Amino acid sequence: MRDFFRPGRSPVMATKAAIATSHPLATAAGLDILRAGGNAVDAALAGVAVQCVVEPQMTGIGGDCFVLYAPAGGDPVGLNGSGRAPAAASAARLREAGFTVLPHETPHAVTIPGAVSAWTRLHADYGTLPLDRLFAAAIDYAENGYPVTPRVASDWAVAAAQLANGEGTGDLFLRGGIPYAAGERHSQPLLGQRLREIARDGAAAFYTGATAKALVQRLRALGGVHTEEDFAEGLDGANYVAPVSTGYRGYDVLEIPPNGQGLVALMILNVIGGFDLSADVPMDERIHIHAEATKLAYHHRDAFVCDPDHAPCAVETLLGAETTAALRRRVSLERAGEPALWTEPEHRDTVYLSVVDRDGNAISFINSLFQAFGSYILDPATGVLLHSRGSSFRLIEGHPNELAPRKRPLHTIIPGLLRRDGRTVMPFGVMGGHYQAAGHAAFLSGLLDRGLDLQEAIDAPRSFAFNGELEVEPTIAPETVAKLEAKGHCVKPAARPIGGAQAVWIDHERGLLHAGSDPRKDGCALGF
Repeated sequence: MRDFFRPGRSPVMATKAAIATSHPLATAAGLDILRAGGNAVDAALAGVAVQCVVEPQMTGIGGDCFVLYAPAGGDPVGLNGSGRAPAAASAARLREAGFTVLPHETPHAVTIPGAVSAWTRLHADYGTLPLDRLFAAAIDYAENGYPVTPRVASDWAVAAAQLANGEGTGDLFLRGGIPYAAGERHSQPLLGQRLREIARDGAAAFYTGATAKALVQRLRALGGVHTEEDFAEGLDGANYVAPVSTGYRGYDVLEIPPNGQGLVALMILNVIGGFDLSADVPMDERIHIHAEATKLAYHHRDAFVCDPDHAPCAVETLLGAETTAALRRRVSLERAGEPALWTEPEHRDTVYLSVVDRDGNAISFINSLFQAFGSYILDPATGVLLHSRGSSFRLIEGHPNELAPRKRPLHTIIPGLLRRDGRTVMPFGVMGGHYQAAGHAAFLSGLLDRGLDLQEAIDAPRSFAFNGELEVEPTIAPETVAKLEAKGHCVKPAARPIGGAQAVWIDHERGLLHAGSDPRKDGCALGF
């Protein structure tokens, strides 16, 4: 139990349903749907639609999404809502033009957005309430305005220069050249119109007709190779996938398979599962082991994770006992190993939500624009802000993740699901770009190794071995930092909070739900 003299929050406890998101208006919208008899899918769609309006730096209908859905009493399913590169995409042509990486503020980084395709497919297969009811709150906020919350305002301010220089973003997201501050009212009426059209006509309203035509014209005017045919193919772009999993401390951890990096979270768990990480283990040792496992797993991510439709990704081998044992042997308890360096761009901007409904259906849902405000390309005719997922492609000839026509890039966004004895125990997720896979492992270790409650595990100080440095939040004690430096880590104070988590734990024995939301964001968990 937490110290009630200190700042913090308790986990939300409820008996019928619960939802946790990174924004209070999204949580409230989802809870309203749950109270009205909607199921977990309905509530998730209502919540994420609101987030696309009120967290514009993080997500939007011009982005991608992944889902893990566990129907009560049924087997979990995965939904890959990540978009593909245009048919005319060419790594060779970009190399000839002098590119070595894909800059995220260009049309070359815009794959065909997959979120709307995923939303409508999920709704058609599992939803119960009509889309116009689910989108009602989001449409109201888009058309009539919403108050900017403190964390959103903080992120907004950091992106001010890019917004000013972006393609159309300054007109919508700056006022007199200044980003919106906490408490100010912002609206996106054109986005409200797009949500109305999707509610009425489904995904076709986004991928065909006037909206698709306008988006293609915008992208091609900036040098993109997108066509209306590319967008039309995106109409049915989302597809169901079988989750991949590993065991950890008696539980089964489920993730979306590649092209997502969920595999990497499972690899980290496999490595740290061979070490004692219980509550009595000193914090510096715990952070060190997690950092070493992270570096090893991410090295393999950068070498192998890609779109399996275009290149093989040896999931079974990477999760196998032989690979796990070999990686564990490389972890020294005394010294930091050589860092594995990343060449992908840094990316952190995503929203994640968890829902469990009165029937026990559970959903783990993540939606993203990639970098803050995505590609900074806004179509003024439709109000759609486009993501920058294509910047994760490599331009290295022959690399498994090399840009190619109709190919999906390596994705950082990953929903998680925890199960035990054939029953779902927890939908969970940790936002934060590169950090997400490491964050999944750290969060689960806090719960299952240290015995923290759900909110304590979310609140716990974070660290991340990234780009040759060990980034640590300021809540990690100086004496712990000194011990990590003595082990050879190049420790760097985190400039901003690392990631953001949401989760709902299902206590089957007591018929109780525990829900938690990350204080690093503006959001909250609610239930009834």
